Amino acid sequence: MSAAAFRRLSSAAPGFDAELEALIAFEAAQDPDIDDAVARIVAEVRSRGDDALLELTKRFDRLDVPSAAALEISADEMRRAYELLPDDQRDALATAAARIRSFHEAQKAHGGAFKVTEPNGTELGQRITPLDSVGLYVPGGKAAYPSSVLMNAIPANVAGVRDIVMVVPTPGGVRSALVLAAAHLAGVSRAFTIGGAQAIAALAYGTGTIPRVDKICGPGNAYVAAAKRRVYGTVGIDMVAGVSEILVIADASANPDWVAIDLFSQAEHDEMAQAILLSPDAALIDAVEAAMHRALASMPRAPIITASFEKRGALVQVRDLAEACEIANRIAPEHLELAVADPDGLVPRIRHAGAIFMGHHASEALGDYCAGPNHVLPTGRTARFSSPLGVYDFQKRSSVLRISPAAARALGPVAATLAHGEGLTAHARSAEARLAPSPPNAVEATP
Repeated sequence: MSAAAFRRLSSAAPGFDAELEALIAFEAAQDPDIDDAVARIVAEVRSRGDDALLELTKRFDRLDVPSAAALEISADEMRRAYELLPDDQRDALATAAARIRSFHEAQKAHGGAFKVTEPNGTELGQRITPLDSVGLYVPGGKAAYPSSVLMNAIPANVAGVRDIVMVVPTPGGVRSALVLAAAHLAGVSRAFTIGGAQAIAALAYGTGTIPRVDKICGPGNAYVAAAKRRVYGTVGIDMVAGVSEILVIADASANPDWVAIDLFSQAEHDEMAQAILLSPDAALIDAVEAAMHRALASMPRAPIITASFEKRGALVQVRDLAEACEIANRIAPEHLELAVADPDGLVPRIRHAGAIFMGHHASEALGDYCAGPNHVLPTGRTARFSSPLGVYDFQKRSSVLRISPAAARALGPVAATLAHGEGLTAHARSAEARLAPSPPNAVEATP
């Protein structure tokens, strides 16, 4: 067997940049065969549920079980596995778990950057740094959206992003002065008159003119959303935005005219936008419906509002406000208005919502434009696991570990035991190498 060849590069060598690019290039989920296979698998599980799981598990994992219930591992079995481990593995696992839990509890408590120093001199912490570059997509096909510029570019600017690259379609070459002014005010570095999936691709991969960025933010049509899905992994994305949503929970204290126009404020976005009212008060629902009929005649986008309500809107009577909150959590709306006498009493019941508007004067429109919190919010029930756009979306966190010699000797056996358990010999030897006293020529880093 020939000796192994190890790549060596020099940054001073001609062609180094190209070599480095080739070395680090990685395209996530871009193989069309893999994409097709995954699409078929996902469709099977979505349509056939447990039956598909059983077939696929038998095919790929060579595990043939009589029912999907047999796939579940019980809590008792997990507990017994822990109790029956060899002492060294169980102790190593417990030590690692305790230290990991302690670090993440500190992370939760501090939120941002922090450092914890242990008695033996070990330092563990978190460092926050901004992204280098961000691409901002601003819709421009049907209307101009300066508010979108502000809501995306300003938090990136505040986070410290160096390069903010805006792309905006300008059909017929017509440029919105309001959009350009917002870009100036918000700290946009460069801007280009391109849109659609081609703009997303340009930001993700770079062209001779458009610089490549690290993350792409901003809403767009279905083609933009599909392109963002496609390039994710090469770049980060904020979210795949869906149609606008509003859910209003109202009681007898609500102003029916205000509720009606607030529902319209989202329905006018798109024929597929969703506007829902939940109320235990039948009289209020009647009054809101009457107010909607009165207001519709004066709405320039009345056909869109009408189509939205025909497709996805609803006025829902519920048993009580508690049930309204339960339904709200199931819907996980983008915007949730609590048009009730005591909004503070309902908030503890709300688990899933992009933004919560408290009380009768907190109209969703104020949040869209100027109240301050970001109007880029999770849609399509993604508020169950996603958050509004914010400074944190334009920052990244780096864990920082300074291990003292004493800690290396104390933790080395723990790491080595777990590494041997995973069959990773080099990992184990890496930890074990630090167990012996440092050689005379070694220099220990000092805090």
